[in-house]
Amino acid sequence: MAKKVFSFTALGIWGCAFGYFICYWPYSALTKALSKGLFPGMKEGIPSFELLPISAIGAVLGMIFFLTVEGWWQYAGRRKVFGIEILCPNRWTFMSGICSALIIATTTLAYTFSGVSIVFIMLLMRGGVLIIAPIVDAMSKRIPKWYSLVGLALSFISLLVAFSNKGGYTITGACALNVGIYLFGYFIRLRFMSKIAKSDVENANTKYFVEEQLVASPTMLITLIIIAFIDYGKGMHDVQLGFTEFLFSPYVFHGLILGLLSSGTGFFGGLILLDKRENTYCVPVNRCSSVLAGVLASYSLMYFFHDRIPETSEMIGAGLIVLAIVFLTVPTLLGKKKK
Repeated sequence: MAKKVFSFTALGIWGCAFGYFICYWPYSALTKALSKGLFPGMKEGIPSFELLPISAIGAVLGMIFFLTVEGWWQYAGRRKVFGIEILCPNRWTFMSGICSALIIATTTLAYTFSGVSIVFIMLLMRGGVLIIAPIVDAMSKRIPKWYSLVGLALSFISLLVAFSNKGGYTITGACALNVGIYLFGYFIRLRFMSKIAKSDVENANTKYFVEEQLVASPTMLITLIIIAFIDYGKGMHDVQLGFTEFLFSPYVFHGLILGLLSSGTGFFGGLILLDKRENTYCVPVNRCSSVLAGVLASYSLMYFFHDRIPETSEMIGAGLIVLAIVFLTVPTLLGKKKK
């Protein structure tokens, strides 16, 4: 086998955290700019459901790109169907991939409910996953280290501080269901990862990740195609417009980049969660990267599109995240000292 020249994951969990940050920063800024109509010449924002198809197409292309660059196709399970060998995940990675697709869909849907504070939903979703992490560790009989618990606490407090002066803490039944599905998807996904993938077995994590990726973004794209054919109600019609009119709009390239960046966040974010350490460590690393990227995205929108100025509470929250990162780097620093 030829030696791989480059690997996105050569730097370990913190290399993945940096990759997640680099993808999430423009991803969140671009999503907000397109949905709010901030680009010059835009008369109105593009509905989120209309953005989904091109984003899903970009995500599938991104998945193919990342797996090819890493040379990881070889780790996928295979099965012969009518004499033809095809890539085939096992039942656990298939279900995990479905959960990953649910997470992608519910994350987008969370921003579409009227009368519900977006930041409140962000608090429920991000904070909920932080709470789930030690629960899954307990079920998996993994004992969190002290620095993981400190990082977890600081990450959660940062969310509370960042959203402390926001209003609109109301929630509809449909929105609550959406958040519940999102958290359920993460719970099942983390549970499967802890039970099957986060181990010392050679290439177990890589095999799990590849098979999950083979399911997640293609499932999302296929589901959107079915929804577009059904075309019932405004949301479904917006999806259909995403496959038709939007593909000929001036912003189709922006949407494709959005999908590629989304794939990048899924790629690096998934690898962070698959690190062999406990979820109480990995989940805060994942959340820290997204919060810092979100703050930087806010400043980017302010600078390039004259959007709102980030609030003081958001900066205090970001400061706590930096402190959390300091504690989470303890094992890396200790490892260097031992050498």
